[in-house]
Amino acid sequence: MLTPQEMKSFVERIYQTSRSRLDQVRSRLRRPLTLSEKILFAHLKEPASFTGQEGFLSLCPDRVVMQDVTAQMALLQFMLTGKKSTVVPATIHCDHLIQAKEGLEKDMERSLVTDREVYEFLSTSASHYDIGFWKPGAGIIHQVVLENYAFPGGLIIGTDSHTPNAGGLGMIAVGVGGADAVDVMAGLPWEVRRPSITGVHLKGEMSGWTSAKDVILKLLGLLTVKGGTNKVIEYFGEGSHSISCTGKATITNMGAELGATCSVFPYDARMKTYLSVTNRKEVAELSEKYKDLLVPDSEVLEQPDKYYDEVIEIDLSQLEPHLSGPHSPDKVRPLKDVKEEAKKEGWPLELSAALIGSCTNSSYEDIGRAAHVARQAAEAGFKMPQPFLVTPGSEQIKKTIERDGYMEDLNAAGALVLANACGPCIGQWRRNIKKGEVNTILNSFNRNFKGRNDANTNTLSFIGSPEVVMALGLAGRLDFNPETDELEREGKKITLTPPVAEELPSKGFSVDYEGYQKPKGASVEIALRENSERLQKLKPFAPWNGEDLQGLLVLCKARGKCTTDHISPAGYWLRYRGHLDKISNNLLLGAVNDFTGETGRGLNQFTHKVVGFADLARDYKARGVDWLIVGDENYGEGSSREHAAMTPRYLGARAIVVKSFARIHETNLKKQGVLPLTFVNPSDYSKIQEKDRISITDLKSLAPGSHHIMKVVHEEGSVEEITVTHSFNSEQIEWFKAGSSLNRLK
Repeated sequence: MLTPQEMKSFVERIYQTSRSRLDQVRSRLRRPLTLSEKILFAHLKEPASFTGQEGFLSLCPDRVVMQDVTAQMALLQFMLTGKKSTVVPATIHCDHLIQAKEGLEKDMERSLVTDREVYEFLSTSASHYDIGFWKPGAGIIHQVVLENYAFPGGLIIGTDSHTPNAGGLGMIAVGVGGADAVDVMAGLPWEVRRPSITGVHLKGEMSGWTSAKDVILKLLGLLTVKGGTNKVIEYFGEGSHSISCTGKATITNMGAELGATCSVFPYDARMKTYLSVTNRKEVAELSEKYKDLLVPDSEVLEQPDKYYDEVIEIDLSQLEPHLSGPHSPDKVRPLKDVKEEAKKEGWPLELSAALIGSCTNSSYEDIGRAAHVARQAAEAGFKMPQPFLVTPGSEQIKKTIERDGYMEDLNAAGALVLANACGPCIGQWRRNIKKGEVNTILNSFNRNFKGRNDANTNTLSFIGSPEVVMALGLAGRLDFNPETDELEREGKKITLTPPVAEELPSKGFSVDYEGYQKPKGASVEIALRENSERLQKLKPFAPWNGEDLQGLLVLCKARGKCTTDHISPAGYWLRYRGHLDKISNNLLLGAVNDFTGETGRGLNQFTHKVVGFADLARDYKARGVDWLIVGDENYGEGSSREHAAMTPRYLGARAIVVKSFARIHETNLKKQGVLPLTFVNPSDYSKIQEKDRISITDLKSLAPGSHHIMKVVHEEGSVEEITVTHSFNSEQIEWFKAGSSLNRLK
C-alpha cells in the first residue's frame, strides 16, 4: 500500500507526463479530444511520432492488477522471462477461489485449507517479484482497486474482464489476458487495437426504483453483448454528474458485457468526494489541478456527433427499472414487462434464491438502498421466503455496513453473509440443487450465461439492481413489481416505498489494511513444489515451422454462443488454473457441437467414437495430428481467462476460424501462438463439415491485412476454397512465428 504522500507523488508524476505527451499529440492532430483519447494518448509510448492513423496503440499502463485464479498462470509465465521484479506496480487479489456454501466463517476456513498451496504460491511469488498481495477475504479485486488504487486519468490493465470497474473513477481500465500482464510487468508496452469511441449522453436524473444498474442494462438492450467490441464507451452530459462514483463504477463494470474495451466517466465532484472519503484527499486536490486532462474538450461536448464515432442518448428521468436474463446479459426488458414475458416463456415464477453484492453492486450506497427495502419489510414481519445470500465487496465495506446497521437489516430479512469474494457470481457456489432442475434465481451480478452461477445449465438467472433483487426476493416471485404491487403474506399487505440511502458513509469508512501483505523482495523463496496437483511449471510452446498448415481436422464446430465459460468453464475447474495439463480436461465442455447438437462431445475421425472434446484433442495430439476449431459470432465472449486460449494450444490447436471474435479472447489466442482467423464471408461457416480436412495456405506471406485461402477437402473428395483474414499487426505476427508472445519476449 502506498501512503497518501506516496500516492500523491505517484499520481502527480503521471499527470505531468500525461500533459507532456498530450502536448506532443495535440501539436500533430490539431483538433479537440474526447476524454478517452486524452487518457489513451497520454499513455502512448512514442507520442512524438503518433499520427492519429495507427490501427494499434502502444501504451504504458500505470498499474497491473491480477486476481488469484488468473494470477497463477500469469506468474508462471512471468517466471520464464527471467525478470527479477515487476517493472510496473502490480497487485494480486485473492477473491475467486473461495467457495460459497455455509457462510463467511466456514467458507473462509475451508478455503484456507483446501487452497493453501495456491495461496502460498501467490503470496511468495508476489513478495519475490515486488508485487502487493491482498489476502483471501480482503475483498473482490475491483472493489479493492476502486477503494485504494484507482484515480482519474490513469491507465490500468487487469487479468479480469471486469477491470473496467475503475472507469467509474475516471480511469481507462481494461481487462486483458495474463500474457499481456506479463509483458507490461516485464517492462514492455501494452498493445491494443485502437478502439472507436461511443459517446453516451446521459440526460436528466434518476428517481424512485431506478438505479445505475438500469443505465447499463438499458444500454445492453440497445447494443447487445457484441455491440461494444473494440469500442470505448464514454459517458458525458449533465446526467453523468447526478450518478455517484460507485454508481458510475457499476455501469463501467458491466460495460464488459457489451464486449467493450472499457468504459469511462469524466471527472466530477462525485469522484472528488469519493477520493476524499477513501483516504485520497491529496489525489482529489491533484485531480482538481489537472482537471483539463480528465474531461473531454469543451468542443466535444458542444458537438458530440462530430467527435464521437456514434452517440447514444439515455434520459435518466425516463429510465425504468430493468431485468436481464435468462442466459445472456443483453436479454433485457423493463421490470413492468417481466410478468407478461414470463407467462409467455413459461419461466418458473417462484424464486429459488436471491443474491446481492458482487464486484458490480456492493458499494455502501448499493447495500444501503437494499437495506432500506429490507427494513420496511422487517417492520411488517416479512422475510425472504427462499435463500438470500449477501456478498460484501470488501472487508472495508463489510465493517462499515456492520457499524452503520445495514448488515443488521439484511440479517433480519434472512441473509446468509458470504465471504468478501466472488462466490456465486463466477460459479463458486456449492448449491444444494439437482443437476438439470429448472429453477429461477435473481441476483445483482453481471453475467448470467448458462451454468454461470451454479453449474446447472437449467438455472434461469436474472440480473437486476440490489434494491430490485431485494424487493422481488421478499415477494419470492419473478413477476413482482414494487412500483405497482403490494407485498402480501398470510393476509398482511404492505407497499414498499422507493429506496433511499446515503451515497457515502457520513462517519467515513471503517478502513481495513490487515488483509494487505507488503512485498519483501527476492530473498523470499517461491513455494512451488514438483508433482503438485494444483500448480505446474510451464514449458514454452513450439515455434511455427515456417510451413502452411496442412490436413487439419475439425475438432469442434461450435454453434451459437460460445463464451470463454463454454471453452474453459470455471466452478470446479478453478482449482486447476495453475496446472495447464489438468485444466485442459475441461476443453469446450459447454460448446454445442453444430454437427450433432450435442454439448461438449465430438466424433473421433480415427476410432469413430463420440467422446469429450478434451479426450478427442488428446488422442489427435498423441497421433501427431493438428486440428482447428470453427466458431460462430462473437466467439470467446465473456471472461478474460487466457486458459480458453492456452488449453486448445496445449492440446494441439493451430487455428480458430470464426465469424467474429470477442476482443480479449482474440488477443489471448494471438499471445499463445494460435492463428485466430475470420471468414471474409460469414456464411462460409455453413460449408464446414464434420469430416473435412483443412489446409491454410500462403502463411509465409502473412502480413497485416492479408487474406488467405482455406482449402477444405470434404469426405467424398470435393474441394472448396474459403477466404479468411485476420487482425494481426507486424509485431503480433512475430508472436505467431515465435510460437507465443512469451517466446518472443525471451
